[in-house]
Amino acid sequence: MSPDLESPTDRDWVRQFITTNLPILPVPGIPEIRLHKAAPNSGLRRLAERDPQFGSPYWAHYWGGGLVLARYLLDRPETVIGHRVLDLGAGSGIVGIAAAKAGSAEVQAADVDPYAIAAIELNAALNDVIVKTILADVATGEPPAIDIVCVGDLFYDEALAGRIVTFLDRCLAQGITILIGDPWRAHLPTSRLRLLAEYSVPDFGDGTASARPSGVFAFESNMSP
Repeated sequence: MSPDLESPTDRDWVRQFITTNLPILPVPGIPEIRLHKAAPNSGLRRLAERDPQFGSPYWAHYWGGGLVLARYLLDRPETVIGHRVLDLGAGSGIVGIAAAKAGSAEVQAADVDPYAIAAIELNAALNDVIVKTILADVATGEPPAIDIVCVGDLFYDEALAGRIVTFLDRCLAQGITILIGDPWRAHLPTSRLRLLAEYSVPDFGDGTASARPSGVFAFESNMSP
């Protein structure tokens, strides 16, 4: 029987599974943050067997875009100090956690995967920060009350990239600052980006977890006529 994560019992079961099976490790290149991360014997297959709708456990691995954006926020805390930040498609919550550690006034982390939400809650507590979780596709509507939206590695799929760009344009229209972390994936909207910094970070997304250059960008208005 698949778990209903609206049920406190099953939500607790998932949290206990993550706590027991995903070891707490320092993040490569970001020793200020520790996360629950998948290991070879973590048994994520058991979650998939328990829930037929279990998706790809991207929240359990390191992705270049999230790593580079988290590193940038910690290196330049003035970027987010005192601001309300949304971590869009948050996964493990690493970007939101970095924003909170850097001094954000409020951090929201949104994801469509209930397993990601459980992981974010555990990881935020582990790092002694407050991150408000949102289980929803916030990109389908108007932006919440925020000052900065952080997008870590959401341009790996063409259709998804198109939806994210549309949402980011709505954010720009409301005066919201947009920061993107990405290892130059195929559907990154490069014509709309201004490079702010570049780091070499591991990237599970390429199937090897090898280090590769990843950028932090400001997303800007389309000035084409």
